Amino acid sequence: MSNILVFFLHGLAYAGLLFLVSSGLTLVFGMMNVLNFAHAALYMLGAYFSYTVLNTTGQFWLSLIVCPLALFIIGAFIERFLLRRVHIFGHLHELLLTFGLAYIITETVKWLWGNYPLAVNIGGYLDGTIELFGLAYPIYRIFIFVWGVLVSLAMALILFKTRLGIILRAAVNDNEMVNALGINVPLLFTGVFAFGAALSGFAGVIAGPLLSTYPGMAQEILVDAFVVIVVGGFGSLGGALIASLLIGELQSFGVLLFPKLSLVLIYLLMSIVLVIKPSGLFGEKQ
Repeated sequence: MSNILVFFLHGLAYAGLLFLVSSGLTLVFGMMNVLNFAHAALYMLGAYFSYTVLNTTGQFWLSLIVCPLALFIIGAFIERFLLRRVHIFGHLHELLLTFGLAYIITETVKWLWGNYPLAVNIGGYLDGTIELFGLAYPIYRIFIFVWGVLVSLAMALILFKTRLGIILRAAVNDNEMVNALGINVPLLFTGVFAFGAALSGFAGVIAGPLLSTYPGMAQEILVDAFVVIVVGGFGSLGGALIASLLIGELQSFGVLLFPKLSLVLIYLLMSIVLVIKPSGLFGEKQ
């Protein structure tokens, strides 16, 4: 029974991290119809920035603020001066551009920080354990899940309960009309892409102490993040949340029950969902 509880909590922690990564990817695709292959590389960049801030200042909370802001600026630059120029040519050009950016970021990381894993030690209260149902469980894993919940609530509140959310959803449906009403749609989309990059950077900061920081972390999380948005439905924030929970628990219990098949289970889930509902659990039928 104790093993089941521990693996359930592990699944929640990984689900929280998956949502933090995939929510930015889903937001950019849902709002801008841009499939960003560089998203995971930005997540990795956030982790390396956090490592540098921690080594310099020793302040983990400072890295949670500074690194997403840095990724926001980088994301705004990418959208304004690179993606906007190829957006009119369709998805193929966007994919090639973001795929190339991912390689550039990865090689830059190897050049600046090296090609070996870097251990991130946050220390303090978050590095301890808490007693849950008679079990000592790492506080940091709970911290990750809590942040996933908070970000999902904040994004839902902004998108569905604020004027900005109304403008964003209107711009998705008819950006020419929104532009005619005096809203700067290109600037709005730059902000959306930059916010998605900031989310990826925030996820990278949180992932560093859990998974360690290394150049291959982008490729590993990218596959799971794309499975999340395919299962949940492209552009669906609620779908990304449900799919993150499903995949987080599936991976966790897969290691416990089917260790030799654990990596296959999420692809099996994706295949079943695509056969039954090709648009994903909460995606709109095209």
